[in-house]
Amino acid sequence: MSVKCYESDYKNYGKCLCLDNGKIKLIVTIDVGPRIVFFGFKDGDNVLFEDVDRNFYEINNGYGVWYAYGGHRIWSAPEVMPETYLPDNSKVEAIFDDGVLTLTPAKTKFDKQFELVIAMGDDCSVTVENKITNCSDKAAEFAPWSVTGLAAGGVELIPLCRDDNGFLPNRTVALWSYSDINDHRFTLADGYAILRQDSKEKKAFKAGFNVTGKQVIYIKGHNILRLCFDGYEPVRYPDFCCNYETYTNDLFLECEILGELKSYLPGETASIKEKWELSTTEWAADKVIDEFVSKL
Repeated sequence: MSVKCYESDYKNYGKCLCLDNGKIKLIVTIDVGPRIVFFGFKDGDNVLFEDVDRNFYEINNGYGVWYAYGGHRIWSAPEVMPETYLPDNSKVEAIFDDGVLTLTPAKTKFDKQFELVIAMGDDCSVTVENKITNCSDKAAEFAPWSVTGLAAGGVELIPLCRDDNGFLPNRTVALWSYSDINDHRFTLADGYAILRQDSKEKKAFKAGFNVTGKQVIYIKGHNILRLCFDGYEPVRYPDFCCNYETYTNDLFLECEILGELKSYLPGETASIKEKWELSTTEWAADKVIDEFVSKL
């Protein structure tokens, strides 16, 4: 089964490109971003967050307004002003060749070149490579940061490290200043964490972990999205050495994968590779979680 790539205007995102293999489809913006703003079955619901009303934004004094737009984006960690919220509201170069879609926005004012490389298989999966190249003439310290905003109303399950380290610790749990450990959306168990998106709860919550299990899942209605990524390595990560973070508010839930935090030489590229797998279930979310946990 071949993958088609064609132009399509999607909602109020302007000109977009759609990847379609007859089973699933993925839509990316090319007038702004880039963002992956749709991922789902061809005639099904979107598992990604769509900010069509532009409710989630940040005013970056001297630089303009940064919009989340929704969906998936590539960022650079750590989170700082003004670089993190540098507006990316301009056109994106797009090349589709041999089944691979490469999206390249303009080089940033901080001498970083972002790039998304997307490949759709014949099954119900896509691979996404998130790349950042240091374009300056000196070394720059940062980490690649993959951020995927997911549609409201779902439940996320994060498998935690189960290594037996004897007298040494095996799990990292980082909390932000606005995170309430007793938040009703958050459950921390011995081998996993659960975070639920609740549209009635406006207060934000964020937590970070050392995820060694190479995957998390998000259950939204009858859809299950599995995000697969490289395991935890003996390197330095941001935010108390977390390679995975999650965030939620009243609009969406984010899955965030972090790469190595180090000094990248001029011309050196940082990369995060991930695979998205989409499936369906007739079970309720709690039963899906029980089944997933039983196999950990």
